[in-house]
Amino acid sequence: QVQLVESGGGLVLAGGSLRLSCAASGRTFSSCDMGWFRQAPGKEREFVASITWSGGTTNYGDTVKGRLTISRDNAKNTVYLQMNSLKPEDTAVYYCVGKLRWTANWNYWGQGTQVTVSS
Repeated sequence: QVQLVESGGGLVLAGGSLRLSCAASGRTFSSCDMGWFRQAPGKEREFVASITWSGGTTNYGDTVKGRLTISRDNAKNTVYLQMNSLKPEDTAVYYCVGKLRWTANWNYWGQGTQVTVSS
């Protein structure tokens, strides 16, 4: 079992930056692929980014490519989302997710952190 706790959300002006962190507890973090999803009010949940258990492969949603970067530190059981050139449409609750690398579904979810980008 893995518990996930996000931090780093807040209010930022358009064009600004934020870094989200996700601290994981449990002994299996280094065996987990990790990712981020987001959900804006009235919209469907959207895939943002993912990173494999080793950090060797990353994937991004089309709307965030080139602006957001996912990374992880297995020694600290933490995954990060560096967000640059933020836009008002990036406003959403951001969720940290995880899954054991040999499974298909994102089974572990954090409680979410609010990111608000004002124009």
